[in-house]
Amino acid sequence: MMRRFLAPDYSVPPVIAGAWQLSEGHSSRTVDRASLFAAWDLLAANGCDTLDCADIYTGVETLIGEYRAARPHQRVQVHTKFVPDRDALAQVDRGYVTRIIDRSLERLRTDALDLVQFHWWRYEVPGMIEVAGFLDDLRRAGKIRHLALTNTNTSQTHALLDAGIPLVATQVQYSVLDRRPAAQLAPLAQRRGMHLLCYGSLAGGFLDHAWRGANDPQGTLENRSLTKYRLVIDDCGGWNALQRVLNTLGDIAERHGVGIANVAQRWMLDQPGTGAVIVGFRGEASARRTLQTLALTLTPDDHAHLASVLDELPMPAGDVYDAERDPQSAHAGIIKYNLNATNA
Repeated sequence: MMRRFLAPDYSVPPVIAGAWQLSEGHSSRTVDRASLFAAWDLLAANGCDTLDCADIYTGVETLIGEYRAARPHQRVQVHTKFVPDRDALAQVDRGYVTRIIDRSLERLRTDALDLVQFHWWRYEVPGMIEVAGFLDDLRRAGKIRHLALTNTNTSQTHALLDAGIPLVATQVQYSVLDRRPAAQLAPLAQRRGMHLLCYGSLAGGFLDHAWRGANDPQGTLENRSLTKYRLVIDDCGGWNALQRVLNTLGDIAERHGVGIANVAQRWMLDQPGTGAVIVGFRGEASARRTLQTLALTLTPDDHAHLASVLDELPMPAGDVYDAERDPQSAHAGIIKYNLNATNA
């Protein structure tokens, strides 16, 4: 398995275990700790030793801290985030930043955070670069090992890099359906020595054989991920367009003896600038299926076949996360902007 180096002293596996779907309020399903921890054990045993969470994923940093405490001899890298509340941006100072980082250290039961990914909700509110500098000061002090971004568009990424913030990666929504990062952000990242950590590679589960040939779901969907990515599907041409993509992915998957999800993830890993894909797991079965991606090689013909379909599809408008950031957008309707205040 080829690890990707985000910095000379820090590498990640091609698959990172994401934990957004474990957050309280994401869905009504209860987390089965034994099954979840077994999945993380299986991934770690196969070299996928990195977990992704956030300060605003309610209960998740604490859950990962419990996992680490239960496996004291197992090295597990953890990526978290620093996401100050949207309504509090004007009041974010050094003390605010330090309190949140210290809280993450306590919850994750560690003396240094491997990677902290920074997000700033409103670019029109001044202070983003100054606050990133506070995070860099904590890095220099040893509380943070590496800094990155999450859901940040190209121009703001450029500004932070030019300000001297030592960013090693940026986490973005990226898939065969949502290819916004390819236009501007990925080329910038490659020029400046950053990698993309890509979530949403399976569009919340829609890029899977279970949805191939299925009717367009009506009514309330099971969780926030499905609700979120159903909007992306609409931006990409709707349910019929999704079925064309699923049929193409399915044809390629059948030739290789794997699943549609494996092909979608492998395509993502093959894109320029990708450091890793972030995938959610609840049990060993899904972890075993995803591990098949690591052994899969797509041929030039596979890529050309898929490109011929994707090139005909529209995409969400704007740069990375622009639609989600717009309060008037349908994408903003499922986003919770002020979770740090309620996640103390």
